Amino acid sequence: MGAVSLTQQLQRYSGGDHGIAEEVLREVLPRLHQIAVGHLARERAVVPLSPTELIHEVWLRSLHQGGWQIRDREHFYSIAAHAMRRVLVDFARNRLAQIRGAGDLPLSLESLRGADPTVHGHAQVVEIGIMMERLEQSDPLAARVVDLHYFAGLTLEESAQILNVTHRQARHRWSRAKRWLQEGITR
Repeated sequence: MGAVSLTQQLQRYSGGDHGIAEEVLREVLPRLHQIAVGHLARERAVVPLSPTELIHEVWLRSLHQGGWQIRDREHFYSIAAHAMRRVLVDFARNRLAQIRGAGDLPLSLESLRGADPTVHGHAQVVEIGIMMERLEQSDPLAARVVDLHYFAGLTLEESAQILNVTHRQARHRWSRAKRWLQEGITR
């Protein structure tokens, strides 16, 4: 019998074969590390996690628990990038809650102008997370394009293939999502 492809390994793992977990992790770790480095480069001043710690959080929170219906390796990396974004948003929310203190009034983005840049950074990560959740509600396809292209670092062509849309459709959704997110940040 020939070698088992990564896609087959991922499908077996997502189907409940947790005996293959170590082998799968060994295969996907280099690409997960690249994705984590990309996420953390954008949040360097805010999130004191290493790429390995971020991957560990994603693995423990999401992958290890199962429930992912993985079609292929690109789909897996898309899901992982989305999970990393969620970990970073959760981290930023928790840090903001600690900074606010129990019982204090919530911070508004306006009140953060001129404040400690770390606090502002946490708020921005949370704001982007909220905006991505809203984008997922209003235009799920555009949100998936952002996850794949921006967060997972795939090209628009690769993103289109994973999403089973044309390159032109992916490019249109990317442009639309970018405008939508930029307008939300400047509000």
